[in-house]
Amino acid sequence: MRIPVKILSGLLIMTALATTTFAATLETEISEIKNTGTAEPDNIQTAVEKLNSDIHEFLFLSEKIDGAKEIDRDVLVYRLDVRSFRMLKDFEALVSEVTGLASTEPTKAKQLEAQLTELSEGVGDTIINRINEIEQIIAQSAADLDSLSGGSLVATRAYLQSIESMRIRYYEALVNYLESRKELGLSSERLRSQVDPKIKLYAEVLAGRIEFTGSALAQVKTRAKQAPNDTDIKAALLDLDARHAINLRRLETLIPVLDGLGLDSSKYKTVLLQQAGSISVSLFSSNALYSVLEDGWSALKSAVKSYSPDIIFRLLIFFAVLFVFRIFSRIVRRVVRVASDRSSLAMSDLLKNMLVSISGGTVMAIGVLMALSQIGISLAPMLAGLGVAGFIVGFALQDSLSNFAAGAMILVYRPFDVDDFVEVTGASGLVKKMNLVSTTIATFDNQTLVVPNSKIWGDVIKNVTAQKERRVDLEFGIGYGDDIEHAERVLHEIVTAHEKVLKQPEPNIRLHTLGDSSVNFIVRPWVKTEDYWSVYWDIMREVKLRFDREGISIPFPQRDVHLFKETEA
Repeated sequence: MRIPVKILSGLLIMTALATTTFAATLETEISEIKNTGTAEPDNIQTAVEKLNSDIHEFLFLSEKIDGAKEIDRDVLVYRLDVRSFRMLKDFEALVSEVTGLASTEPTKAKQLEAQLTELSEGVGDTIINRINEIEQIIAQSAADLDSLSGGSLVATRAYLQSIESMRIRYYEALVNYLESRKELGLSSERLRSQVDPKIKLYAEVLAGRIEFTGSALAQVKTRAKQAPNDTDIKAALLDLDARHAINLRRLETLIPVLDGLGLDSSKYKTVLLQQAGSISVSLFSSNALYSVLEDGWSALKSAVKSYSPDIIFRLLIFFAVLFVFRIFSRIVRRVVRVASDRSSLAMSDLLKNMLVSISGGTVMAIGVLMALSQIGISLAPMLAGLGVAGFIVGFALQDSLSNFAAGAMILVYRPFDVDDFVEVTGASGLVKKMNLVSTTIATFDNQTLVVPNSKIWGDVIKNVTAQKERRVDLEFGIGYGDDIEHAERVLHEIVTAHEKVLKQPEPNIRLHTLGDSSVNFIVRPWVKTEDYWSVYWDIMREVKLRFDREGISIPFPQRDVHLFKETEA
C-alpha cells in the first residue's frame, strides 16, 4: 500500500508556486508601504519572509520525492503535509495582517487583498483533493486489514489512525481557509457544496462507529463478568475499548469543524454525551441536552410500558413474602417464648428475651432475602458482599464486638436478671432489658441508663437483689447517762414486733461502740429482699418515737471546753 505521491506532489507544488509568485509581488508592495513609516508593513514583511523560506524548502522536498528511495517516500509525503499546514497557517496570518491595514492604508490593503484573492483560488481545491486521496488510502488500508496479522496488522492500524488524524487536520485547515476567504470578501459556495456533504457523511460514519462499538463493548463487558478468566474476551474488550475511545476523540475534534461551517452538530454532541465516560463543557448545548433528556425519557416510557406488569407482579410477590414471613416470625417468637418458659434448664429472663429476639430477627432476615430473590436480585453476590462487608465492619467496630462478647458472657454466667437491682460501673437501678451490645437500667427516679456490656463485665457487678433475704444494718446511739439495759429492751421490742422481720435468722442487737458523744447500738434484723426499705424506714421511725416516750436520749455530737486562768507569780 502506497500513497499516490505524484498526484499529491503536483497539487502541493502547484500551491507552492502560486505562493512564490505572490511572495515576490508582496515584497515589492511591502517595500512601498514601509516608506510610509507605519508599523504594520514591517510585520507583514516578516511574515512574507518566513512564508518564502517555507516555500523554498517545500519545493526542495517536492523535487526529491520521485528520486527518493521507496522506503523514504511515505516519510517525505508526511513532511510535505506538515509544510502544507504551516503554509496555510501563514496564509491565514497574512490575510489577517492585510485586512488590518484597511484602516491605516486602504489603498495598499486593497492591492494586497487582490493578490491574496488571486492566490486563494487554487488552495481550496487542493485541500479537497488531498482529503479525497486520504479517504482512498483509508479505504484501501481498511480493505487490506483482513489479510494481515501480527505486527503487520498492528502497524497498519496505527498507520490508519495517523491518516485519520491527518484527514481531520485538513478539515480544520479547510474551515480556516474558508474563514480567510470570507475576510477577503470572497464567495465559498462552490467549495461549500463539495465540503458540506463530505464532512456530514464523515460525522455520521464516526457517530455510527461510536454507537456500534459502544453496544458491542457493553455486550463484551457482560461476557467478561461471566467469564473473567477468558483471555480472548479480555483481548476483545481491550481492542473495542481502544477503538471506542479513538472514535470518541475524533468526533469530539470534528464537532468544532462542524460548528465553524455553521452545520448542526447537536446530534453528534448527543452521541458524545451518551457514549463518553467523561463530559466536556464544550459539548453542552440546549439542543444536545434536550436530545439526551428526550432519549432518556423515551427509553424510560418504553421500559415502563413494556415491563410495568411484570414489575407490579414482582412487587406484589415481594410484599406478600414479607407479610407471610412477618406472621411466621411472630409465631416463631411465641413458640420460642413458650419453649423457654417450659424448659427444664435454668435460663434467665435476659437469655429468654434474647432467644426470642434472635429467632424472630433470623426468620425476618430469611424472609427479606427470599423476597429479594423474587424480584430478580441474585442472592449469591449479595451474601458474598455481606461477608466482605461484615469483615470490614467487624474490623472497624472492635468496641462493639467486645460488647457483643461481654453480652454473651453475661447471658451464660447470669450475674443479674430482669428487675434485679444492680450497681455497675457507677450506675445503679433496676435491670429492664439487655441485648448483645448494651444493658438498659432504670433508676429509682425514673431515669434510663444504657450501659455498654463491656463496661459491666469488665468491672465489679453488685447485685443487690440476687438473694431472697437481706440483713438491715441500723445503728442507734444513747447518752452516757441513759440506762443501757433499758435501751436494749426497747430496741428488742421494736424489732420483734415488726411483722416483716424474720424470726430466723434471729435479729442481732448489741452494744457496739463507745463514741465521743454517745453509746452506740447495732440493730441487724433479717428481712425478705423486697421488704428491705419498708423495714428500714419503719424501725428508724419507731426507735425515735419510743426513745422519746421512754426518756432515752439520742445525743448529738458535742465537745466540752474548759477555760483556765493563769495567775501572776
